[in-house]
Amino acid sequence: MQNTGDPRARGEIVAVIEHVLSDKPGEWRVSIVGSHANDNWEMKVEGPEGFERSYTLVGGAGEYQPVAIGKLLVKLLPASRS
Repeated sequence: MQNTGDPRARGEIVAVIEHVLSDKPGEWRVSIVGSHANDNWEMKVEGPEGFERSYTLVGGAGEYQPVAIGKLLVKLLPASRS
């Protein structure tokens, strides 16, 4: 996480991301970078087998909240295989 402000919120966001990814096999990488130009954060998710997704988090829409980031991450990830 870079340029995202409050370090306490950062810890909560990292914990939520780790929880969401804890049951996913393979190596996962999530980066969140704040913008100096506007109120948006860019989130990029990379995983096994070339999985890659990007999403713009909008602070005014409440998307900076750890719970909101966790729910969004669940939606972005591929469905679990049985």
